[in-house]
Amino acid sequence: MDWEKWHEVYDAPESPLARRLSTVQERVRLALDDCPAGPLRVVSLCAGQGRDLLGVLPGHPRRSDVRARLVELDPKNVEAAAGAARAAGLGGVEAVAADAALLDHYAGMVPADLVLVCGVFGNITDPDIERTIDACRQLCGSGGRVIWTRHRKDPDRVPSICEWFEERGFEREWLNDAEQVQGVGVHRFRDQPVPLRPGTRVFSFVGYDKLRA
Repeated sequence: MDWEKWHEVYDAPESPLARRLSTVQERVRLALDDCPAGPLRVVSLCAGQGRDLLGVLPGHPRRSDVRARLVELDPKNVEAAAGAARAAGLGGVEAVAADAALLDHYAGMVPADLVLVCGVFGNITDPDIERTIDACRQLCGSGGRVIWTRHRKDPDRVPSICEWFEERGFEREWLNDAEQVQGVGVHRFRDQPVPLRPGTRVFSFVGYDKLRA
């Protein structure tokens, strides 16, 4: 899979993924609006080109408060994200070429105020989805939010994902309409974070094409 080329679908305004991106960006904007005064931390798993955050932050009043780490394995996408952050003067945003499944790469940035898990759950197995949700208790601070996505194609895992979050101390804050092909949800952490466990791998990235084969 050429993941840099894959991002071109976002440039087709009427595509489901472009609509998903717009929805995620709006939720990022609202989350930042609602964060308390002071420094903010954001982490993004499998961040791609970082369009969900970098499409919002340059024009947001909290831009100077945000430190963010975008973790992405594909080097071309990391370069694109880093270049976009530099061009926007976002010195607090770092794009890291690393395996997002390894919790080591979030050290020093968690617990975070905002955790982005977008484009992940449709590319990993159900047990790994649940493990990743469980790991969000290490990544997300008390009162922080996780913004996540998952397609609603058969089998629709969106209801299960909501249940798995809610079994672990997260409160459902928002979920888009069930008629949308691309599900977007926001869960807010109402418990206390668990200390980060370095050396832990929480998922293996299989790819949606192989999962549906």
